Amino acid sequence: MTVEQPRLLFIDSYDSFTFNLASLCRLSIPNCIIYIIKNDDFTIEDLLPFLGHFAAIVVGPGPGSPDNPHDIGVVKDIWKVKEEHLLPIFGVCLGLQSMSIEFGALLHRLSVVKHGQVSTVHHTGTDLFEGAGPVGAVRYHSLHVSLPDDGELEELAWADDGQDNGRVVMAARHKSRPFWAVQYHPESVCTERGGAGVIGNFWRLAQEWTRTSGRTVRPWDASAKRAIGNPWPHIDPLSPPPTPSLRRPTISTAVVDVPGLPVTAIAELFGAFDEDSPFVMLDSAAKPGRFSIVASLLPTSPQITHYVQDSFVTLKRGDTVEREDLRSRDVWSWLAHFMRSHKAQGSPDIPFWGGLIGQLSYELGVHSLHVPLKPHDDRDSRHPDVNLVFVERSIVLDTISSKAYIQSLIIGDDQWISDTSTQIIEALSKSPSPTSSKASPPPVITLPDRDFYVSRINQAKDRLFAGDSYELCLTAPTRISIPGCSAASPTSWERYKSLRQKNPAPHSAFLRLHPSTLLSSSPERFLSFSRPPNTICQLRPIKGTVRKAPGITRAVAEELLAGSTKEVAENLMIVDLIRHDLHGVVGDDVQVKQFCTVEEYETVWQLVSVIEGRLAENSSAALDPDGEVGWEGADVRITGSMTGAPKKRSVEILQTLEDEDRSLYSGVFGYWCVGGSGDWSVTIRSCFKHHYPQSPDSNPSPSQWTEEWRIGAGGAITALSDAEAEWDEMVVKLQSVLATFRAPTS
Repeated sequence: MTVEQPRLLFIDSYDSFTFNLASLCRLSIPNCIIYIIKNDDFTIEDLLPFLGHFAAIVVGPGPGSPDNPHDIGVVKDIWKVKEEHLLPIFGVCLGLQSMSIEFGALLHRLSVVKHGQVSTVHHTGTDLFEGAGPVGAVRYHSLHVSLPDDGELEELAWADDGQDNGRVVMAARHKSRPFWAVQYHPESVCTERGGAGVIGNFWRLAQEWTRTSGRTVRPWDASAKRAIGNPWPHIDPLSPPPTPSLRRPTISTAVVDVPGLPVTAIAELFGAFDEDSPFVMLDSAAKPGRFSIVASLLPTSPQITHYVQDSFVTLKRGDTVEREDLRSRDVWSWLAHFMRSHKAQGSPDIPFWGGLIGQLSYELGVHSLHVPLKPHDDRDSRHPDVNLVFVERSIVLDTISSKAYIQSLIIGDDQWISDTSTQIIEALSKSPSPTSSKASPPPVITLPDRDFYVSRINQAKDRLFAGDSYELCLTAPTRISIPGCSAASPTSWERYKSLRQKNPAPHSAFLRLHPSTLLSSSPERFLSFSRPPNTICQLRPIKGTVRKAPGITRAVAEELLAGSTKEVAENLMIVDLIRHDLHGVVGDDVQVKQFCTVEEYETVWQLVSVIEGRLAENSSAALDPDGEVGWEGADVRITGSMTGAPKKRSVEILQTLEDEDRSLYSGVFGYWCVGGSGDWSVTIRSCFKHHYPQSPDSNPSPSQWTEEWRIGAGGAITALSDAEAEWDEMVVKLQSVLATFRAPTS
């Protein structure tokens, strides 16, 4: 029989490529419906009654080892089900290894692991590979199997690793049961001719077995739905596209031509110098950035803070402080509800109309993955994990057209708009405020301990060789202590202008939201999403950096970056991870618009990829009631470029390798607009500090105090990493920010 709308059961072993493979199955198997479960959601006894509802099983990849029950879960049992429960199974990577050892194969470690590398796959040209032609496939594995000569499995494909590993099994089939599996990753963006066609062949073989065996698939019923849940992606083809709310206030806007006026001059009109008042600016200080945003905050502008261990959100308006209980919600749902109550509309040419601006910590993302956090005794020394301010008045500067858009969400705020327009026009005739020449007291810079960091790199590599991860982004903090500061020392704003001058970046920012002050010269976008309808999400991961220097031309940079197996492998792993994250939010429509392209920045060459996803209009998984991207959407809430892949297992490992919280470093900062769009950047090439009131009780002298800043830096550790070179790379990444403190700001 031919199943017109086959149901597939996908068993996920906590991998970060799962949705890529699920999407490839939907592409390769017409009209299929995919249900995804975790490998520890069911015991085999619990799962058996529902297998009859499925046409086939897909066993996905995952971290760890197939002989570890914690890593493999129910997968180890599905290969041995009795005849009455038998159905076709297709395994990938860990799936092949599990199938193989359950039928007598031996498990080994590769001498040279293959993470994010493309290999030529030789095959028989039959079975899974009928009509496949030459296959170049991406591999993510440190373990492999050897099949017994007269066993129950038959080799279908292999790679020749030469002196590295010799011949390595790349695909196999069971000789009598309807089981097939591949070692490589057919879903990777760089796998050629070994993806959709191979899965299509699996489905053809599965249908042939189903017909000859006389197996029938039971209809879906209420008990199966209760047990298994909804299919992926969560799309209701009968539901109409969400319609926007009819009652939305319109943003009041004025436009002023400001040729040659720096955004810093605008910022200084609205409180940038006042250390004791909140102030936020998102600054496109270099190409390819275009728009900069300066907030004109009111004394009553709502500031939202939250710590992950708390069950409440703190809402501060001037001197009024309130706590709102989250009840059964998480903070992401609370923020989505808050933004839904502040909908507005404005000019489509302006990216930000008003809304939330601020920062989210790395630990907030860790918490969303349900990974245990490090214990804390001193709450006062921590930065909030959510620290956002609601901006009602703003100035958006277009650096290309040299226009300033003056905007207000406040109804009847025409006088402020008029006065602000006048202020900005007057600023055009004034000389820009000079960068401070104040002398800063000599700083004490405390780098991470080199030997300790190198030892942690080697521990990370041990975990990679064991198959627990493909890539681990290991980081460490550097501290800057400046004793003897006084009123004559540079302010945080003056330090930011110095950083901006020394290292201009497309995602720069000055965020002073007490108790935290953040200075950023980040080059990396995390996630942007356009306004609905037809929302497009974009991520631009950076893996691979070469600092500009004499002789480092574009051609040299391309050879060092795009020509490097290590750098491309690092980038590829994050690209595949991000594709998974986006598939989890938007559904099928995810594309790699740019892969491993060398881009030129002010001080460096970077290896950049661009991944975009279009939100399905009827995707209930990712939409809030107004058709927008919801933060509730998946692992996308923590940036994969700062963790590694698979994401959850990598974060768990990093929690053991890093002794301190990352805090604001490697979190994100940016905005969430009242029109439904957002733009968030990765907090790297940045420094941050606590704001402590200057008081005689806490300082040696009422006129002096010690200023403390923190910088994070690190790098992606892969099996190809050299520990000493990784240390050197981390120190290089620190230099652009350290330069701001090592010399007087000038």
